[in-house]
Amino acid sequence: MKTTNPYLICLDLDGTLLNDEKEISPYTKQVLLTLQEQGHHLMIATGRPYRACDIYYHELNMHTPIVNFNGAYVHHPDDTAFEMIHDELDLDVAHEMIHSLKKYNVSNLVAEVRDHVYIDNYDETLFEGFSMGNPNIEIGNLLENLTEAPTSLLVESPEAQIPQIKDMLNHFYAENIEHRRWGAPFPVIEIVRKGINKAGGIDYARQYVDIDRDHIIAFGDEDNDSEMLKYATHGIAMANGLDEIKMIADEETYSNNDDGIGRYLNDFFNLNIPYNADK
Repeated sequence: MKTTNPYLICLDLDGTLLNDEKEISPYTKQVLLTLQEQGHHLMIATGRPYRACDIYYHELNMHTPIVNFNGAYVHHPDDTAFEMIHDELDLDVAHEMIHSLKKYNVSNLVAEVRDHVYIDNYDETLFEGFSMGNPNIEIGNLLENLTEAPTSLLVESPEAQIPQIKDMLNHFYAENIEHRRWGAPFPVIEIVRKGINKAGGIDYARQYVDIDRDHIIAFGDEDNDSEMLKYATHGIAMANGLDEIKMIADEETYSNNDDGIGRYLNDFFNLNIPYNADK
C-alpha cells in the first residue's frame, strides 16, 4: 500500500522493535529511516522510562514525543514547548498496595518516580536492569523510603503467585489502578494510575504531529500493548507475542528476531528494500 499521506508508526521496544540482543536490526533500521525520510513519523511507546530508551530514540533520529511508563509519562525530549503528561499513583494508595503485597512474600518491589528508582530488596540482576541512564537508586523498605507519588510500581513474584496477586489487586484496588504483565527484560506486574495505557499517550502525542487516527500503525507483543493495538487502525502483533495479543491485532508479522517490523512496513509501503535473512 503506497501512499503519500504521512503515517504515525508506533513502536513498542522489548520483544518488538528490539531483537533479543536489545538491538534494532540493520534491515528494520533501514526501513524505518527510509519511511522517516519520506515524511512519516516514528514514535516509541514503551513501559520503559525515557532514560532506558533514549539511545534508540536518537539512533532513529526521532523528532516526536515519546510515550514512557505505558502512557503515564508523555513528553518531547527536544521540544520544551510540548506540554508533558505525568500521571502518578496516589502515594497513600501506593503505600497500601505495598503493605498488601508484602503479605504475599513477593520477590521484590520497585517504585519509579521518573528517574528516581526505589528497590525494596537488593538484587544484582534487578539493580543492573534499572541502572540504565544512571538514575538515583535507593535500596530498602519502600514503606519507609517512598515519600513521593510514584509514576509506577513494579511487582516481581514467582510465576505461581501471579494469578493470586492479580486477583487481590482487582478486588481491592480496581478503582485506583491499572496493572499489566510486563515481558522482557523483566517478567513483572506493572501498576500505574487508573486509566493509563499506551493508547491514551499516543492519542495525546499524535496531535503534535497532526496525524489522523486512521493513519496510525502500531506494533506490540505483550499485555501492555493491547489498548495500543486496538486503538491503531493497523494494530500489528509480533509472531513472538502473546496469543491474546494476536487475537486482538488486525494482522501478525514476523518475530522481533526476524525483522517483523521492517518486513511488514516494507510491504505495506511498497518500499522494495530487499531482505536478506542472513544479514
